[in-house]
Amino acid sequence: MVLTAADREELVRVTTTGVHPASVIRRARVLLALDTSAGEIGSQEVIAARLGVSGETLRLVAKRFAETGGDVRATVTRKKRDLPPVPSPVTGEVEARLIAMACSPPPPGYTRWSLRLLEKHVALVEDIPDLDHSTIGRVLKKRNCVLT
Repeated sequence: MVLTAADREELVRVTTTGVHPASVIRRARVLLALDTSAGEIGSQEVIAARLGVSGETLRLVAKRFAETGGDVRATVTRKKRDLPPVPSPVTGEVEARLIAMACSPPPPGYTRWSLRLLEKHVALVEDIPDLDHSTIGRVLKKRNCVLT
């Protein structure tokens, strides 16, 4: 792989100045070591031993460099997620219905609502997703709703 003078300068700056995550510095050093514009490079085993990384790390950084089209900044920084994190099953409507259920009188035979009893009743309601008792507890605690 061949780096431009500006790319080399940027990578040297990342590795020598400022505060950067260790993974960014490690990837920048790997790119500098794999750069063929400065002359002949050694074998992957030699480079890996000199940098203190595995051969797999060298391969992955080189692969990422090729995937990003030679973009040095995109290669050394974290990759953005393709998919967003899993959305919470607790929406505003679910939260409101859960609080309303917790504030209503308990079912016959019970003196008060417990988190596990709420969990059982939430499972019986069709349009509310099944929630764990710990999730129900977090929702109620967030809204200062005390079970009595």
